[in-house]
Amino acid sequence: MASKAVIVKSKKSGGKGGRGGYEEKTMFESFKDWSTWSLKKAKVIVHYGFIPAVIIIGMNSDPKPSLYQLLSPV
Repeated sequence: MASKAVIVKSKKSGGKGGRGGYEEKTMFESFKDWSTWSLKKAKVIVHYGFIPAVIIIGMNSDPKPSLYQLLSPV
């Protein structure tokens, strides 16, 4: 059974003074747009959440360090 590309209509933003219309996208193009959008959001979340996550995990470790000991380079 061969799979068929389904055409999805999505609203096209009309820019300055232009008329908004509909553009046809295949299912693959819609998935590509969605995955690009979600990966950009995940990149921002990881970028701003990595250091706080390391601090929280470090504070919950077995020999409980103080915040100064955790952040000092020595």
